[in-house]
Amino acid sequence: MTDEQSRDDESRNLPAGPESARPAHEVPGTPTAGGDFTTPLGPATGFEVTFSAMFKRRLTEQYPEQKKVTAPRFHGRHQLNRHPDGLEKCIGCELCAWACPADAIYVEGADNTEEERYSPGERYGRVYQINYLRCILCGLCIEACPTRALTMTNTFELADDSREKLIYTKAELLVGLTEGMVAPPHEMYPGTSDEDYYRGEVTAAAPGTERQEIHDTAAVDALAMAAAGESPDIVRQPAWRTAKEREEARS
Repeated sequence: MTDEQSRDDESRNLPAGPESARPAHEVPGTPTAGGDFTTPLGPATGFEVTFSAMFKRRLTEQYPEQKKVTAPRFHGRHQLNRHPDGLEKCIGCELCAWACPADAIYVEGADNTEEERYSPGERYGRVYQINYLRCILCGLCIEACPTRALTMTNTFELADDSREKLIYTKAELLVGLTEGMVAPPHEMYPGTSDEDYYRGEVTAAAPGTERQEIHDTAAVDALAMAAAGESPDIVRQPAWRTAKEREEARS
């Protein structure tokens, strides 16, 4: 450091030090953030990234005509799964709602009965909603689910024309029936327990399984409106309320 620089530091009450301790614009020959303007080509250094990108091939995706293939474990729209005989895997435990950092999931559980059974075990998810206005698709709800009832699909097109349509209900999230399934409510496979279901020992509905009479009015309305292709607004609950309001409603 020269005597002139040292006197300059003393006049501004700055500690004496090496060149690296001084501001860049005060050290001779040091380029600034916009480039070194002390040389003829100095201003061009500030546009180095811009010039290099100008000659690269542009990547234009023709969406929605050509949709990008997502990864196998992509975090997309949720779905509620069924057991191979058609009973629902969701047991209404609400662990997914408690694990959600955005408070986007709303669940109301109810008790199964022998006359009206929707899932193995004691309880089922009577009301299930996911508010995609809040959901951040982090997957923590999937990790919290003890029965693998809730999983994520590869569907990523969630835009809509109203806020209400982005609150998905159980009727919209529940996966459809496949071969060997009977729509709930119906009895469990004879001679089995809920643990047999969780171990995957039930592979289809028992021969002669019949659907039981539905007494749950919310389920009746949701199934009827879903069959008609309508939005089951009648069973919508305030999924946007805060955790404090939800706790007050439970008490």
